Amino acid sequence: MFQEYRFMTTVLDFRLHASGQDPAHFSQQMGAACRGLGLFHLTEHGIPARLLADVLDRSARFFALPEEEKARLDIRQSQANRGWAGPGVELRGGRYGRPMTKESYSIGLDLRSDDPRVRAGEPFRGSNLWPEDDLFRDVMRDYYKEMLGLGRGLMRAVERDLDLPQGFFQPHFTEPMATLRLSYYPADPWFAEAQGDDPPQFDYGALTLVLGDGRGGLQVQTSSGQWIDVPEVPGSLIVMVGDGLMRWSNDQYRAVPHRLRSPARPRHVAAFYLDPNPDSLIAPLPGTGAAQYAPIRAAEYLRARLDETYLPMAQSR
Repeated sequence: MFQEYRFMTTVLDFRLHASGQDPAHFSQQMGAACRGLGLFHLTEHGIPARLLADVLDRSARFFALPEEEKARLDIRQSQANRGWAGPGVELRGGRYGRPMTKESYSIGLDLRSDDPRVRAGEPFRGSNLWPEDDLFRDVMRDYYKEMLGLGRGLMRAVERDLDLPQGFFQPHFTEPMATLRLSYYPADPWFAEAQGDDPPQFDYGALTLVLGDGRGGLQVQTSSGQWIDVPEVPGSLIVMVGDGLMRWSNDQYRAVPHRLRSPARPRHVAAFYLDPNPDSLIAPLPGTGAAQYAPIRAAEYLRARLDETYLPMAQSR
């Protein structure tokens, strides 16, 4: 159930917790990982291996499309954080950081354009911008659904570890701003020289569930400031604590600083960012001591962070 897998990373088996039992204390061991490194590997998570392979395969096919075809899906045309971000659109280290050579593609809750929430202009409610590939759409819809269910299950483990009432977090993840982001990292020798000067990255939401292509490259920073490599355990997902859960837990959990090492070969990653419902109030939990953060609505926080991430369209031409 619990083991150390080099460099302080923790591997946890999700089966018993998912069954409603917890004889090996999954929640407590998960909580220890979230308080320490802020990261763990999750095995036996229930996501079919065929679906994991299909996600990476269809992702690679998408990024191989001609740029003019992907450009029709430009994320900067979406108010809902959906679509394609081409090379140079994402900034490394915030608003004044260097443009990244990576590409990404993001989807969220799959809503129709005539959905009342979309028509009302609710924050981060919009239609996904799909390429003309039905199989791609079907695979990503299936994966999004699976990951959302898994994320909700992990939040139930968070409730147990933090001694919260059962179901405490569930109202915050009924229709969340969760995002599935596919990323393509080309081989980038310049990044190898520059990455030591870059500030660490932090994810915005509660948890991030990462599917890699087996080529590794993820590094996290320990509390002592040391950068360590995170291995990819076959069949597992990497789970990282985000800023949102760190704020909610009032610093009981640690949002993990991370970066990607220079890829010697092109690399594909699929990350599922579990952000809460737009109107959820992220406020330090009662009984956790002096509040380290002011309460903030989830949509307001996500918008502020995204505004620091993407280069405005006018500046990219």
